[in-house]
Amino acid sequence: MHPSMSPASTSDDFSSGRPLFASREIQALADSAGPLAAWRQLLSQGDLRAALASTGGSFALGLTLADGRRLLAVDRFSVEKLCYRLDQGQLSFHPRADHWLTQGDARLSAQSLYEYLYFHVVASPHTVFEGVSRLPAAHYALFQNGQLQVQPYWSPAFQPARGASFASLKSELLTALEGAVRDQLEPGGQPACFLSGGIDSSTVAGMMGRVSGRKVATYSIGFDAEGYDEMAYARLAAKHFGCEPHEYYVTPDDLLKGMHKIAEHYDQPFGNSSALPAYYCALMAREQGVTRLLAGDGGDELFGGNARYAKQKLFAIYDRVPGWLKAGLEPLLLNPLAARTPLLSKAGSYVSQARVPLPDRTQTYNLLSFQGVDKLLAPEFLAAVAIDGPLQQQREVWSQIDASHVVDHQLAFDWYYTLAETDLPKVCGATTMAGVSTGFPMLDLRLLEVSLKLKPEDKVKGQQLRWFFKEALRGFLPDEIIVKKKQGFGLPFGVWTKNHDGLNRMARDNLASLDQRGILRRGFSKTLMDELLPAHPGYYGELVWILLMLEQWLQAKLPAYRFQA
Repeated sequence: MHPSMSPASTSDDFSSGRPLFASREIQALADSAGPLAAWRQLLSQGDLRAALASTGGSFALGLTLADGRRLLAVDRFSVEKLCYRLDQGQLSFHPRADHWLTQGDARLSAQSLYEYLYFHVVASPHTVFEGVSRLPAAHYALFQNGQLQVQPYWSPAFQPARGASFASLKSELLTALEGAVRDQLEPGGQPACFLSGGIDSSTVAGMMGRVSGRKVATYSIGFDAEGYDEMAYARLAAKHFGCEPHEYYVTPDDLLKGMHKIAEHYDQPFGNSSALPAYYCALMAREQGVTRLLAGDGGDELFGGNARYAKQKLFAIYDRVPGWLKAGLEPLLLNPLAARTPLLSKAGSYVSQARVPLPDRTQTYNLLSFQGVDKLLAPEFLAAVAIDGPLQQQREVWSQIDASHVVDHQLAFDWYYTLAETDLPKVCGATTMAGVSTGFPMLDLRLLEVSLKLKPEDKVKGQQLRWFFKEALRGFLPDEIIVKKKQGFGLPFGVWTKNHDGLNRMARDNLASLDQRGILRRGFSKTLMDELLPAHPGYYGELVWILLMLEQWLQAKLPAYRFQA
């Protein structure tokens, strides 16, 4: 959300984002008189949940209803954010969690700092500040007589279309894609988009050219590091669709210049390292006069494109093994002798992981727990937090999802965590900082409806990811992009920090400063930089990054902070 869209005070009615109303009449009112007028008209007609659930696009809303109740709401993927505080029966709200910090009335939550280290973000409904909450995706809140009720207005219903042919579903998908891209274009503006060379960004680029009838400007980021650069695929897509390509190669010096700016821009600690290359990509576009970029985020989570979906599908097979057979297999496979035999060791590893229920299994290699919280964090800090808090939160979200198949269950789970909490804030934060607005056509309600109609095996067919989507786009996308391995805007931070003197020195200085705040166990940062990072830069580089961004954020917002039990 752009700062100019923030409410003048935390009691003013306001609407941010770009809501797309189902009613033509209401949409026409929004276009002529503004979204607030449209919301007032729509919400005066009856069922609040139905009205909110029928609205697409992105929005955050704070509104006084005709009966005097206060309504807060965010879109179903929380592209827009809305934080709130209930203090002595008084409600205040604002798009940014650090609003209350600027008022001199906010304290950091130790539990939220721990959750940041665990998730690399502070996931809703929490914020990093005590007493300040954030509306989760697809939720609304009603405030009356000093009481606030928060609940979802929408939850996914996976209902595969019986008897629907591939041809009919393909036609529906392509029509939805065209409509979604058309609705997200800026009238009269230069059609422009991010282009990584992956399926989603390439699809958006191609559809933009089709619906606008104009040459599309594409913006791509590269890295001069082995295994991290996808520029060849971006060039392939740009050439295939006749786009006007623009490229920028991020360097270690760019990181040195941009890290503090990125950390300071976010209202809470934010540890997704891809925010920095996304910022430089958006900045390149803005410097060339572009004011709106479309992004491809969401396609993997709607149509089954992440490798973990296939992996968890394999583990789910073990759930169907009879109990008597498990009782015989587990003692054979889960013992030290079996671990010495390659074949039995591999089978034992499978059984060991399969025995862990979802969603806990998704955190098997979590940086914090894998390293050991007692080795990483100060004893006094650990004593003040609930170590199982993040898992308990994920279990609650998982249990509320109504899905009969593990693939669909994972998709809905990722709509909450991967999209709403990580990927969308990454893109929105980076583009806002560059002065560019963003649209996400892959999250259009029409595409969501197609996803909900597909059978799980249409999304992950055997171990083939995104089977239906890829087959439906065959002939439109280049074959090389359809079959390529997913990568994205991954940042080679660990490799660069290991080898670049400036980055290494900056990381050491920041971690030494973080050492003094009472969060980390004394000496861990030195072990991290001297031993762990050089041995495994790709893996431990991420840990260095999230610690570094926490320290940078604290320096910008609360430079004197030190944890006190």
